[in-house]
Amino acid sequence: MRRFLDVTGAVAWRTIHHFLTQPSILVPSLLFPLFFFTAFSGALSGVEAIPGFDFPSGYAAFQFAFVMLQASAFGGVFAGFSIAADFESGFTRRLMLASPDRRGILAGYAVAALFRAVVVWVMLIVVALLVGMQIDGGALDLVGLYTLAALVNVTGLLFSAGVATRLRTMQAGPAMQMPVFLLLFLAPVYMPLELLEGWIHTAARLNPMTPLLELSRDFISGQPADLWAYAVVLTMFAVLALWALTGLRRAERAGG
Repeated sequence: MRRFLDVTGAVAWRTIHHFLTQPSILVPSLLFPLFFFTAFSGALSGVEAIPGFDFPSGYAAFQFAFVMLQASAFGGVFAGFSIAADFESGFTRRLMLASPDRRGILAGYAVAALFRAVVVWVMLIVVALLVGMQIDGGALDLVGLYTLAALVNVTGLLFSAGVATRLRTMQAGPAMQMPVFLLLFLAPVYMPLELLEGWIHTAARLNPMTPLLELSRDFISGQPADLWAYAVVLTMFAVLALWALTGLRRAERAGG
C-alpha cells in the first residue's frame, strides 16, 4: 500500500506541476469552460422565452450545469493526453519498471485530473455568481452536483487512459476527445429534452450523458432529483475502469 501511495503521489504531483506551470495547458483549461458558459448563457438566453421552457433557475443556471459536466469530462480526457505524452517521452516506461503496483500510476493521473477539475469549478462558480446566476439548490444539492461532476471527471480520465495505454502516442488525441465530445453535444445542451424533435431527440434520449445532465440541473435548481442517474455514471465508471486497467496491462506486455 505504501508503494502504491508513493507512486500515486509522485505521478499526481508531476502532472499537477506541469498543469500549473505550463500556460499552454493551464490557460485553455480555464478559458474554454468560461467561453462556453458566457457564450451559451448570454447569446442563447432567448431560449428561455420558448413556450415549454420552464427551468426555474434561469438559462444561465441551465447552461452552468452543462458546462460543469463538460469541463469535468474534458479535464479527465486532457489528463489522458498527459499519459500519452509520458509514454512518448519514456517516463512511463521508467515508472513501470520502478513500480511493483502499476495501478498507482492510473490513480496518480486520476488525482491530477480531479485537481484540474476543481480549479475550473472554482473559477466557474465565481464567475457565475458575479454575473448573478441564480442557484436554488441547497447545500446537499451542491454536494450532489460536485460529486456527480467528480465521477464524470474520473470516468473521462479512465476512458482516455484506456486509449492512451493502448496507442501510447499523442496522435491518439482525437480518439480520446471525439467520443466524449459527441456524447456531450448530443445531450440536451441548449434546451430541455422535451423540446427537442426528430433524430436529435432520439439521440439525446438514448445518450447516457442525458440523465447525468438532467440530474445536475435538478441539483442546481433545487428540484427533486432522480438519483438513478448515479447508477448510470457508476456503471460507466466500472466499465471504463476495466478498460483502463486492461490497457495498462497491454502497455506492460508491450514494455511501456
